[in-house]
Amino acid sequence: MTDTGDRVYHLADDLDGLTVVASLKELNVDRSWGQVKKWLAQRRVLVNGNLCLDEARRVQGGDVIKLLENPHAKPVDVADIRLAHWDEHLLVVEKPAGITSVRHKAEKDLSARRKQLQPTLEELLPRVLAKVLRISWPPPPPKGLNRGRIQGKGKHRFTNSVVANPKWLPPELQIMPVHRLDRDTSGLMIFARSNAAKSGLIQMFRRHRIERQYIAVCHGTIEPCKLESYLVRDRGDGRRGSAVVEDDQAPEGALKAVTHLLTAEPIGSGDVSYSKLRLRLETGRTHQIRIHLSEVGNPICGDGLYFPGAIASQSRDQSGAPRQALHSDTLKFTHPVTGQQLDFTMALPRDLAGWLNRLAK
Repeated sequence: MTDTGDRVYHLADDLDGLTVVASLKELNVDRSWGQVKKWLAQRRVLVNGNLCLDEARRVQGGDVIKLLENPHAKPVDVADIRLAHWDEHLLVVEKPAGITSVRHKAEKDLSARRKQLQPTLEELLPRVLAKVLRISWPPPPPKGLNRGRIQGKGKHRFTNSVVANPKWLPPELQIMPVHRLDRDTSGLMIFARSNAAKSGLIQMFRRHRIERQYIAVCHGTIEPCKLESYLVRDRGDGRRGSAVVEDDQAPEGALKAVTHLLTAEPIGSGDVSYSKLRLRLETGRTHQIRIHLSEVGNPICGDGLYFPGAIASQSRDQSGAPRQALHSDTLKFTHPVTGQQLDFTMALPRDLAGWLNRLAK
């Protein structure tokens, strides 16, 4: 193997349970253990789209490992995150691209120092909230926990931005995720701050009572429509996708996914066509919009996972998108505790806005 270009590996079942380092060594027998470990240290390994720095992380059959030619960008920090709304029960956050919403369960027990290398949005928000509430950092521990035990020398339980275990935070800084956005998708997200809000929000998501709209830019032209399918974790090539439904019976484990394409605006006048879309989620399955658009032949610009094979006439994405062109710009819902009607919008981030202007010329 040479280090020219990114390499993507769809893991077979016989690699299930190996560490990410061991699996990469199996896939690159000509490389030493030291070289493989160096790839992680250089920020060049993604697992299922998320940067992996933990050599001991276990992988599963069906996981996708991407070995980058160049190091991954530096992580998002506290200063990059803005709160659109906060009250005693919930937060509405403007998530930047390039940060995972919630840490993978296999990495939950990492020290604060390890988490600081690539923090998640969930892990940075207590620090953001501490600034808003003017609470010192590291904050005082909850009642019944000894500060000395929490901040013991060598334990690496706090850094300047994250805490290893959220249970060590005072109640006013504890948050609970109720949904997610993909790492390279920007946009509005809700986090609960109280159990009442968490319970209410989860029920509202299940009953489709939270309106979520997205802006996307895709390849080709498409008319407004309803995209509906049943999604599975592995459609046969290691990627998520739509299952074949026979006799009106979806395969076991398949989840119904519904995306409403509200508007489609053609962009530019060159040989390659693009469209700016507005979409509304009815359900919120993993990668739902990306999969639906890819499977109808209109993959999202900059989507390296679902572009390959989506357009027979194009072997590579020529759009020049800085990342996947997907942004959650609208959230509308009823406050689960107060009953207040809440409506939020978030403008396109600079990277997508600038690229879109260039694409339209």
